Amino acid sequence: MTRIIDSFAEISSMYDAAFVDLWGCMHNGLRPFPEAVAACQAFRRQGGKVVLVTNAPRPRASVEQQLARIGVPEDTWDTIASSGDSARFALFSGAVGQKVFHIGTEEDLPFFAPLRIHNDPVPISRVPLDQAEGIVCTGPEDPHADPAVYRPQFLYAKTKGLKLLCANPDIVVDRGERREWCAGALAALYTEMGGESLYFGKPHPPIYDLARRRLAEYAVVPDDRIVCIGDGIGTDVAGAVGEALDVIFVTGGLARDETSTTRDPDPQALDTFLKKAQFDPTYSIGAFR
Repeated sequence: MTRIIDSFAEISSMYDAAFVDLWGCMHNGLRPFPEAVAACQAFRRQGGKVVLVTNAPRPRASVEQQLARIGVPEDTWDTIASSGDSARFALFSGAVGQKVFHIGTEEDLPFFAPLRIHNDPVPISRVPLDQAEGIVCTGPEDPHADPAVYRPQFLYAKTKGLKLLCANPDIVVDRGERREWCAGALAALYTEMGGESLYFGKPHPPIYDLARRRLAEYAVVPDDRIVCIGDGIGTDVAGAVGEALDVIFVTGGLARDETSTTRDPDPQALDTFLKKAQFDPTYSIGAFR
């Protein structure tokens, strides 16, 4: 049964590295959470390494720029592993062809920036759907519109046998107090309609492989000394369980209402929620602090 803790400091000495979620854990899309920032800074002062593991559909450098814009201090983390980076390796390896139809916004265009690696990547061009060999989804064009608006395009794509590369498996996020749809919702719809979606962020293995590689640039840490932290039961918790890593479930994020979280989750509501989700995270906490 999950152990409810009051702060990361209660158990942080058991770990040498933390894979920390961003949206809903470190910030709300508009501003950082001061207690979460302080928790990471304290962990690093005691020698721990912090890898920000995010389903953001953009390269690491673009994620760093976003963190700077909203005021997350640079001394909060050691390195970043993004779903965008993981998916970009697949894109430039030809996972969905060379001519791709992009679903997303201009903010996500850094996803298509050259990899700048020594081996020759597959050249990628963005084209209209009727010329495409595959689809890249970094997110809906309107994050507040029902994903079903893409049904006509997806029906056409499915009949052509196009694969959809999902750069962000999150279904929803909360930007401030407003909930938004993410690329994962579109990929789920395409799969439901009979299309094939490829995933690279949490809870899928590629992003954890990338996180371990980036952690190894700073320290060699065995899996039993790594803890994952995040608010997504189907992404952060499911991914950690799939990788056999310990995990702290932040109940005051996406599952705030279901777990009746104020400062802390209500134990009975949390138990009911976890039984329904069929997950038993190592720890649970109201907010990352």
